Amino acid sequence: MTGSATDSTAPAAGDTPRHPRHQLVDALMHPVRFSLVAALANVEQVDFPTLRDTLQVSDSVLSRQASQLEELGIVAIRKGYVGKRPRTWMSLTQEGRTRWQAHLTALQAIAGP
Repeated sequence: MTGSATDSTAPAAGDTPRHPRHQLVDALMHPVRFSLVAALANVEQVDFPTLRDTLQVSDSVLSRQASQLEELGIVAIRKGYVGKRPRTWMSLTQEGRTRWQAHLTALQAIAGP
């Protein structure tokens, strides 16, 4: 699975235009990854427990899906401490924001006005 949009080459002159589904971002087709990116789209960063509770998933599911998005350059994961307690925060990278917008645009084109 790739993190980029599927093949998006423009059709040759006279060809039928490509269906907008070809512009969907493969990495965002999984429901938890889609929900994770949606939760991060309008905030600077969110801590792990808040995301876990918001998405209603287990620690392991969130960790696995976030790691996949991090590997693809969509999500940034930062670890640190609040007092003596370890904390993990997540945010969208600029690339992640670009891919999210492309994915939403493709979904809107598929769904219509």
